[in-house]
Amino acid sequence: MKAAVFTATDRIETVDDWQEPVCGPGDVIVEVAGVGLCGTDLAVFHGRRQPPTTPWIVGHEGFGRVIAVGSVVPDRTVGQRVVIEPNYACLKCADCLTGLTSACPHRAIVGLNAPGILAERVAVPAHFTHPVPAGPTDADLACAEPYTVARAAVRRSGVSAKDRCLVVGAGAQGLLLCLILARLGIEPVVTEPHPLRLERAVRLGAVADDGRKGFTYVFETSGYAPALGPAVDRAAPGATVVLVGLNAAPLPLTTDAVVRRQLVLRGSMIYDHPGDFTAAVAELPEVRPGSVIEARFPLTRAQEAFAGAAQRAGKTWISVRDLDESADA
Repeated sequence: MKAAVFTATDRIETVDDWQEPVCGPGDVIVEVAGVGLCGTDLAVFHGRRQPPTTPWIVGHEGFGRVIAVGSVVPDRTVGQRVVIEPNYACLKCADCLTGLTSACPHRAIVGLNAPGILAERVAVPAHFTHPVPAGPTDADLACAEPYTVARAAVRRSGVSAKDRCLVVGAGAQGLLLCLILARLGIEPVVTEPHPLRLERAVRLGAVADDGRKGFTYVFETSGYAPALGPAVDRAAPGATVVLVGLNAAPLPLTTDAVVRRQLVLRGSMIYDHPGDFTAAVAELPEVRPGSVIEARFPLTRAQEAFAGAAQRAGKTWISVRDLDESADA
């Protein structure tokens, strides 16, 4: 079958002889329709994160149709349209048993420590597939996983319609957060140096940064360490700072600043199984997260899709089905 595989830094190759997946008793085989690209995929592509081996199938934000069902799977049927939840928690450890599956130390992370899904067909544990309601477009489904990440951050934050919110960064997560906050009745302020990303965030209901202070919630999505300090300086006393973006650098904060201003720091890592994903998928027909999409590419142009993703104002996805070569935006 065809698949897009990472072969070297900055190099994705589309091959047509990748081994077919095997359907285990608790699995389903999904015929993949499309896969969105995110920062984790780009970290592998650019060599910042190393896969276990090469060549390596990349991608994790996928959707498609069930074409085979394992012998002990009771609730999936051939032909179902599904979204893949690409973090396979063990569901047995202490963290999983308390509901914090996002912290599972045994989690299989698709595209990183488990093979990705940017292929024509993939095997997936059945309970990590979610049937799709009628209504969402393919672009919406390509954004289902990152939408779930953003939605979980909002859920964990405790934000309400009366709050004043600052969103730092208008990449995919920042854009989706702006979309979600606007639906809650909040007019988020967004800070973003890329003018086209800022313009897209404004179209989703945000307002451009005007220098104001006193935010009760700050959502940091960029993962750019120098951006955090100035953003926190604009938070109101007692504010909650939600960290979504990842960066290995030490935080530019002191306990003196946090304690005296009585700030709450809240990290938000992906989402928790199954509630976050189930709720997010149910909302897709109404929310339409595909509005953050800028470009799509066929599988044969995966290299081009990856190479330019970081420069695009909106999100990129790859259709595993053949596309007209002119229909890439």
